[in-house]
Amino acid sequence: MRNIFVKNYMAFALLILVSFTFAGGVFMAQVSRYSVQEKQEQLETTVSYVDAIVENNTILLQTQDNTFLKTYLDQQAAVSGCTILLTDAQGKVLICSLPKDDGIEKDQIQGTVSGKLVQSIRDKGSYFGLGNVSGLFSENYFIAGANCTDDAAETVALVIAAIPSASTTGLMHTIMRSYLFIIAITLVLTLIISWFLSDMLTRPLKGLVSAAKKFGHGEFDVRVSENNNCDEIDELAVSFNNMATSLQQQEELSRGFVANVSHELKTPMTSIRGFVDGMLDGTIPQERHPQYLRIISEEVDRLSRLVMRMLDAAKIQAGELIITPAPFDLTEMAARVLISFEKQINDKKLEMDVDLQDSLIVNGDSDHIYRVVYNLVDNAVKFVNEGGTLTIRAEVEGTMSLFSIRNTGSEIPAEDLPHVFDRFYKVDRSRSRDRTGAGLGLYIVKSIVNLHGGDISVRSANGETEFAFTVPLAQKSSGGKEDHQLTQK
Repeated sequence: MRNIFVKNYMAFALLILVSFTFAGGVFMAQVSRYSVQEKQEQLETTVSYVDAIVENNTILLQTQDNTFLKTYLDQQAAVSGCTILLTDAQGKVLICSLPKDDGIEKDQIQGTVSGKLVQSIRDKGSYFGLGNVSGLFSENYFIAGANCTDDAAETVALVIAAIPSASTTGLMHTIMRSYLFIIAITLVLTLIISWFLSDMLTRPLKGLVSAAKKFGHGEFDVRVSENNNCDEIDELAVSFNNMATSLQQQEELSRGFVANVSHELKTPMTSIRGFVDGMLDGTIPQERHPQYLRIISEEVDRLSRLVMRMLDAAKIQAGELIITPAPFDLTEMAARVLISFEKQINDKKLEMDVDLQDSLIVNGDSDHIYRVVYNLVDNAVKFVNEGGTLTIRAEVEGTMSLFSIRNTGSEIPAEDLPHVFDRFYKVDRSRSRDRTGAGLGLYIVKSIVNLHGGDISVRSANGETEFAFTVPLAQKSSGGKEDHQLTQK
């Protein structure tokens, strides 16, 4: 029984059964107790009446004519529905009065009451219990007794009133049957309601299970209802849908990454193979081999950079990218990067606005920071408009150095700005330009900057896009090198 619906329903059913059984037991116990108390009060009241008459007419017990007492006892028996016995002090039955339609023959109730019962009545003055009065009754009766005394407080007679216990048992059986009938109807209705309640509670969970299975088969657009009339399940549904949205985005990014990497690898490999085959089969003349070898070298560098980016992304993801901080001149590094882009800058006829503070010494891993600066300059040159402007700044900002690069041209959409540093994320800023790249560059840049204790930001508005990052300035007193390991994943 591992099904949550079955478990929930069985729990409901068991709880209902236990509740009704407990309530029924308590109810029947109370009814039984009340019934016995009612019989006791009835018998004790009858005995009290008879005892009062007998004590006021003790003289009649000494005569042979008991007509008055007999008549009175018959009346009391008829009114109370009790069997009334009047015995002498030793328990011998003198008068027996039966209720109407009792069905007991008068000659059956003759003889002497047990000495134990007589002694109990005489000692205590009264008695109540269950028995057959030493065989005088053919079945058990509820019995009440009283001691009749004269003026000298001597016992002159005993009064005994009795009612068959079967009358109480019959009442209990009648009540029990009615109770069980009501319980059966109520139980059936309750279990039916419990069935629907259990189904209502488990239906959203079944929907979650079904959606999870579809997810397992690659259907990432599946969502579940967030309105299930249950706060906890609604919270679970919202969390599930958020997870599903995140997984769908990651899946789309991963697919885009695979497609981009495939394209990035395929293009240079195709070029390399074509040029190599051309040189081998003589299609490319011998005198032009150096030119095409340079092209092959550039394509190999391009492949190398892509592979390094993927390896670095994997190291960052695993928390294994290590930096070795040391003082170096950020200004000199930025100048070297700009010189490497001289051809692209001239080809686009860009206007340069460069303001680099002299000898800006920072503390960081020069190789990794070079990659940061190179990547940001590469992006700016790639997306700046023809004849546009590149603005580059490097300055001190408190205990940090601030490097920023701004380019004119098309803007990054506002909805894409929060995601530009996400892994695999690509912004299609212009369908006519740069549709290559794996979406790893800015992710690696941000990770390296954060690893150095700096921060990176981006803004894009009014036809300009600016990236800016900070790294700590070198302290004059620092003389050693320090290793840091990326721990974020």
